[in-house]
Amino acid sequence: MVKARKYVVVKRFDGVPKRSDFEIVEYELPPLKDGEILIKAEWISVDPYLRAFHSTLKLPYDQFSFQVGVVQESRDPKYPVGTKVVSHKGWCDYTIDKDNEIIPSKTIPDTVYKIPDLKGLSESLAVGCVGMPGVSAYFGFLEICKPKPGETVVVTGAAGAVGSLVGQIAKIKGCKVIGFAGSDEKVNWLEKELGFDKAINYKTANIENALKAAAPNGVDCYFDNVGGEISTIIMNQMNELGRVTICGCISVYNEDLNKLPKGEMLQPMILFKELKIEGFIIWRKFQRWNEGFSQIVEWIKNGQLKPKEHVTEGFDKLYDAFIGMLNGQNMGKAVVKI
Repeated sequence: MVKARKYVVVKRFDGVPKRSDFEIVEYELPPLKDGEILIKAEWISVDPYLRAFHSTLKLPYDQFSFQVGVVQESRDPKYPVGTKVVSHKGWCDYTIDKDNEIIPSKTIPDTVYKIPDLKGLSESLAVGCVGMPGVSAYFGFLEICKPKPGETVVVTGAAGAVGSLVGQIAKIKGCKVIGFAGSDEKVNWLEKELGFDKAINYKTANIENALKAAAPNGVDCYFDNVGGEISTIIMNQMNELGRVTICGCISVYNEDLNKLPKGEMLQPMILFKELKIEGFIIWRKFQRWNEGFSQIVEWIKNGQLKPKEHVTEGFDKLYDAFIGMLNGQNMGKAVVKI
């Protein structure tokens, strides 16, 4: 018998999740059945969607997320002992999984797959830029915004796991890139390390004036990770036939969805500027993830894309890493080493 630990969500989040909303449960895993594998976690991801989908689930539930692990025992010949895998079993140190066929329309998948060919890169990237966040940036930006060389692209949450990749992909595609982030340190990183043409601290700048100065000819593509008032301001400055990807709305995840503040009516600007605005959930592209992985690895290896990770160590630090990510403490991908 293998003794395992997992985080279980036992209370409904009220605003920012509290430590007391989780319980760490210790239990014994049963013997493997045919087709099952035993996985030991090595890297666990913390992401905004963990908060976003919370209200859709019945309590209690095991805290889901992606993790990289190694197969310790196997009753599936496709996954021999020692195989490195990515699963969606979340905040647990050991888990039993099996090869499931993912349903593209399913909101939260139950899947396991062999780690992509990282060509010598860190295996932690398989829950980051060569994982779900990476393909969110890749498909969400390229297939909805459809950027053209010379166009102006704006990214919010630009220093996060997805936003930092979107900005770099936009530069690869020959665009002018403007990013919004929440600290001067992040602004400097985006401009000096990642090559953004302009980064703006939304906490200290006059957003409307700063954007007009940075994009005097308007905005063609907007990749939205945060929602809220800043998105309204940006969409007001978009050009005709502009394209918007709605990938996240982290600014409201901790709010009472029944008491959200009223925002400016967007329909007139959408109509008269003929904007295309599309929400994007990455699970629907699951069958094509390897296509994105291959291109992202190639960009990293040739120096066009620079991944960055914010690493926290320890199973007992998962909650801290999660809250830190929600509070914007990370630059790049927040990940926990187990």
